[in-house]
Amino acid sequence: MNYIKYVKSALLVVLCAGIFTTSAVYIEQAYAQPAAAPAATETQTKTVVYDVAPLTVVNSPSSYLNKTVLMKAKFDKFSTLGLDYKPAFKSSDDYISFLIKRDDTTHDIPLSEMKLFLKREEAEKFIDLKTNDEIQIKGVVFSDALGDTWVDVKQLTITKKAPEEKKDGVK
Repeated sequence: MNYIKYVKSALLVVLCAGIFTTSAVYIEQAYAQPAAAPAATETQTKTVVYDVAPLTVVNSPSSYLNKTVLMKAKFDKFSTLGLDYKPAFKSSDDYISFLIKRDDTTHDIPLSEMKLFLKREEAEKFIDLKTNDEIQIKGVVFSDALGDTWVDVKQLTITKKAPEEKKDGVK
């Protein structure tokens, strides 16, 4: 009978020790500092770039809102169009806008429904851009105010220079 008493006591001690050990682990985990989040990598924060025609973006600007777009176009001219407009504000002190040509007509018509903004210091690198130079634009559509497309240009690349015009107007 004493033997059973000792076994019961031993089992009770083992059981209690197990309960206290398990409880201590759970309490320790509850108060432990959370593990630091892994540093963001390029693959985790990769931006999706939509390779689209400018008219596609103009036809549905809200579909591209806050998205990065890549477009090929023909440069028309530098402008002040859209600068300092409060609902889609880009300061004329910091930015310059430019226009590209419509590609749905043979006439020389700028695509004024798309407001393209380039930081002034970046624009100074493209002072020699001429009408009809082929360019590639990478930017973020940041607004669809007035139903137009407002693009913050992050990268501008000249892909092909337009032929030089001779003094008599002939190419």
